Amino acid sequence: MSNSSMVMTMVQAAPAGQSSGATGAFLQFFPFLLIFVIFYVLMIRPQQRRAKEHQAAIAAVKKGDEVITAGGIRGRVTKVMDEDAEVEIANGVRVRVIKSTLSGIVSSGTKPAND
Repeated sequence: MSNSSMVMTMVQAAPAGQSSGATGAFLQFFPFLLIFVIFYVLMIRPQQRRAKEHQAAIAAVKKGDEVITAGGIRGRVTKVMDEDAEVEIANGVRVRVIKSTLSGIVSSGTKPAND
C-alpha cells in the first residue's frame, strides 16, 4: 500500500457529520466561555466591589473613628495624614499605621460586649 492510498483511506474514514470549522471551534470553546462568565459574576465582580468599598472607607477615615488594623489591633484614630494615621491603642499609647493596612472601621455607635 502506498502513502497516497493510506492518506485517501484516512480521509474517507473521517466522520462525515462534523460541523464546519468556525462553528465547531465555537461549540468547543463555548463551555470555557460559560465557565469564565459564571466565575466572573460569582467571584471576581463581588471581590472588586468589596475592594472599592474598602478603599472608600479607608479614604474616609477621620479623627475619632475606631479602626482595626490588619494585625488585629483596635484603636481610635487621633490624627490622619496623607498615607498614615495615628491610632491610640491605649491611654497615651499612639502608633502610626499606614492607612492601607487598616482592615476595618468599627461603627462609632456600638459598645464593646464587656461594658
